[in-house]
Amino acid sequence: MAILLLRYAEIGLKSTPVRKRFESTLKDNMLNMLMEDGVEALVTNKGARFYVEATDIDAAARSIRKVFGIASFSVAEECSSKMEDMCAVAAEYSKSRLSEGQSFAVKARREGSQGYTSLDMGREIGSAIFLANEDKGVKVDLTDPEVVFFVEARDNRAFIFQEYVRCHAGLPVGTQGKVIAEIDGSDISLVSAWLMMKRGCRALVKGEGDFSALCQYDTYMRKYDPQKDDQRKILGYVMGTDLKDLSSVDVSQFDMPVFFPTIGMTDDEVTKLAEIIKAGL
Repeated sequence: MAILLLRYAEIGLKSTPVRKRFESTLKDNMLNMLMEDGVEALVTNKGARFYVEATDIDAAARSIRKVFGIASFSVAEECSSKMEDMCAVAAEYSKSRLSEGQSFAVKARREGSQGYTSLDMGREIGSAIFLANEDKGVKVDLTDPEVVFFVEARDNRAFIFQEYVRCHAGLPVGTQGKVIAEIDGSDISLVSAWLMMKRGCRALVKGEGDFSALCQYDTYMRKYDPQKDDQRKILGYVMGTDLKDLSSVDVSQFDMPVFFPTIGMTDDEVTKLAEIIKAGL
């Protein structure tokens, strides 16, 4: 059965109470994103992993990769962590993924008390894959393999996959408070707001620029309302400014901190990131 195996990065560095709170916010954000995209899915978590089960796994993957806080995911085949089950599933999994004469390797890791080591996993599963594809003339190469099979055993569950899909990482939106983002229609203002969202801030939009691209990353994205939003709960003001234009900004006119997330970025870097944001990748 195919399942999405999700990993986070920075969240794992937090203390236990903070990590639990961040994990809860991350799960809520994933569920909201999936619902916004019309994807039916079940999201669970245990340890340092989240799991997403969906009838349309590709649609779930497209939706989930937009959620800040997720460092990477893999589309995996799940089975029990019994050695014989892992060997059988990995052997079947490999048949359509190994071609004539290719070399392969198995990279295994585990968490829990399964009664075997990661080296045992690599040896036994590698042997099962080799025997299942022996007629193709495949060979084992632990130094520079053409195909790599990853196997991860966690308690009584195991996951077999081939690829780590990198996501935006960062922190879940909503864990770091609110900021006002000036959106004037330029790429640099869009990128500045996005970068603060990536750091866990909920951006409230000010200005007449189009911010629809940012809504792809936060289902609660909206404009700043001075009548509704408590100024005391706003952490700062976000501006899209580069180093050469910084001298033209008078920060004394603001009664809160002013953030310039793009200050160290080149025009090319801003343009490339803006294209990614607009595409919702």
